[in-house]
Amino acid sequence: MPRYEYRCRTCGDTFELSRPMAESSAPAACPAGHDDTVKLLSTVAVASSAPAPAPRASGGGGGGGCCGGGCCG
Repeated sequence: MPRYEYRCRTCGDTFELSRPMAESSAPAACPAGHDDTVKLLSTVAVASSAPAPAPRASGGGGGGGCCGGGCCG
């Protein structure tokens, strides 16, 4: 089940709730009982140990596009 982060506008507390995606926009009371909360935008960082692919060399030997393919005179 996804976790959503909320902030209470009354006390400033930040808290998380696990709830179904269908309920992500439903009102959420803070742990102190205040109802004036807002859902925060969460970002996801994805890390990989695999190296990034090397850039392709661009040069004079054919390739895509009009001028790279030899149709320009």
